Amino acid sequence: MDVRQLRYFLAVVDHGSVHGAARELFVAQPSVSQALRGLERDLGTELFHRTGRRLVLTSAGESLVGPARDVLRGLRLARSTVAAVGGLRGGRLLLSSMPSQAVRPLTGMISRFATEYPLVEIVVRAAATPAEVLEAVRVGTAELGVLGAAERPAVAGIAAWPLGTQRFVLVAGREDDLPAVDPVPPESLAGCRLIVGQPGTGMRRAADAVLAAAEGARVAVEVEHREAVLPLVLAGVGVAVLSESWRGLAADAGAVVRDLASDEVLHVCLVHRNGALSPAAARFLATAGVGEPG
Repeated sequence: MDVRQLRYFLAVVDHGSVHGAARELFVAQPSVSQALRGLERDLGTELFHRTGRRLVLTSAGESLVGPARDVLRGLRLARSTVAAVGGLRGGRLLLSSMPSQAVRPLTGMISRFATEYPLVEIVVRAAATPAEVLEAVRVGTAELGVLGAAERPAVAGIAAWPLGTQRFVLVAGREDDLPAVDPVPPESLAGCRLIVGQPGTGMRRAADAVLAAAEGARVAVEVEHREAVLPLVLAGVGVAVLSESWRGLAADAGAVVRDLASDEVLHVCLVHRNGALSPAAARFLATAGVGEPG
C-alpha cells in the first residue's frame, strides 16, 4: 500500500467514479483502475462493489476512508511543517466558505494574510450550506472553513471560532420596489416577488419568514448561484433577501438596499478540525485575530 493508491482511492470515493477521479487527478482512467486493483490486492479484500460504471463502497472500503484521509492529512501537515522551517515561502492553504461569508469577512482575512505571506497560494472552495463547510473540514478537502449559521456549530472534533454576526437586508432594483421605511417590516412586503436561496441557507430562512408574514408575497426565483442574484435584481425580476455582507457590492452596482426588520441573524464562524494545524493555517488564524473557539 502506498500514498498514491490511497489518494486515488479517496478521489474515487469523493467523485463517485473512476472517470471523475481521473479528471480530478489529471491522470488516465486506467491508472486509477490499476491503483485500485493494486490496493485491493495488497489489502486482500474488495473495496468497491462494481455495478457497470458505478462503484459503491463495501464495508471494508467504508472502514478505510477515515484512516486514508488521516494518512494524507498527516502527509500534508508533515510537508508544510518542514517547508515552514525557514518561514512561509510557498505552499497552499485550502479553505471552504459559503458565498456571503466569502464576501465578508473572508475577503478581509485573506487580504491580511496575503499581505504578510504573499508566497502562499490560497484556494477557496465554494460550499452552499454550513453542513457542506463542516463536511469539507471534517474529511480534509479544506483545512479551514468559514460559515454563517442560525447557531454556532457544535460538532465533535471541530473547533469553531466566532467571527461575529450578520443580519439580513433587502436588495431591489428600484426605490419603488420597496416600502419607504428602513428597516422594512416583513409584513409590509405584501405581493412582493422574492429571489431566494436554496433550502438550508440563512438567506432562504429569512426569505421564508417574509413569505409567512407578507400577504401575497411569492417566490419569483430560487437560485443556488449567489453571483446571479444581483443581475436578477437589477433586471427587475424581484427583491432579494441577502446577508448584510452584500450591502456594499449591491449599492455599488446601483441597487437599493434596506435593512430587513428581523430577529434572524447568522453566527459567522471559522472552523477547523481539532488537533495540529499546518503552519499556514495556524498563521491564518493569527492574522485573522480570532478569539477563543466557541
